Amino acid sequence: MGIKANYHTHTVRCKHATGTEREYVESAIKNGYKVLGFSDHTPQPYTDGFVSPIRMDMDELDGYLETIKALRDEYADRIEIRTGLEVEYFPEYFDELMKELEKRDIEYLILGQHCVPDEEYGVYAGSATDSEEQLREYVDLVIEALGTGKFMYLAHPDLIHFTGPDDIYLRHMTRLCEYALDNNVQLEVNGQGLILQRWYPCERFFKLASDMGCSFIFGCDAHAPEHVLQPSDVPGLPEFMKHTGISF
Repeated sequence: MGIKANYHTHTVRCKHATGTEREYVESAIKNGYKVLGFSDHTPQPYTDGFVSPIRMDMDELDGYLETIKALRDEYADRIEIRTGLEVEYFPEYFDELMKELEKRDIEYLILGQHCVPDEEYGVYAGSATDSEEQLREYVDLVIEALGTGKFMYLAHPDLIHFTGPDDIYLRHMTRLCEYALDNNVQLEVNGQGLILQRWYPCERFFKLASDMGCSFIFGCDAHAPEHVLQPSDVPGLPEFMKHTGISF
């Protein structure tokens, strides 16, 4: 199950990760990766003084990119290092954010939707809920975001922690999977979720997605250097793949 690339790697700038960028690179090399993409949580161009507790500030963006590019040059003969961001789709700020990102040498974006409808006034999608409206809003927001065409893939598509009936969950998640299938969007199986024993990756989601014929990508979602692991080394992942029928 060895894979060559991981595009989902964080840095301490997100305020909830540990280790240096160099340590992530060395861990990736040690574990057989040929490509390591950094995709820390994107800053947002907030205008009202709001300071996010889970992402870098806008004035840290250039330093983030400079650090990665320096390592890219230093390690060029050992591993390919790529510059990316994990973007949260907040419609109010999205156009302004894209203007800022397009000024810079950023190679890719992945969509990682944690808040619905936004960080300032919305809710964390990972909080357990049996609200069909919240589930519907999450799926609608993710589909709208993917429709911008800006994203390489969808990170932890099953982060929404819906505890209600299967029929409601599957009805809405089928819409998400149909969109992904029709538009060639890869769905991420998230390594950190398994390492930290979270509610995702969710078996009922990935069984649905697998049965529908969706395509998948593995993302370490590493918030610590030791979490840059191959799928075969993530506790429980081989069994999860077998139960859901997914492959990379």
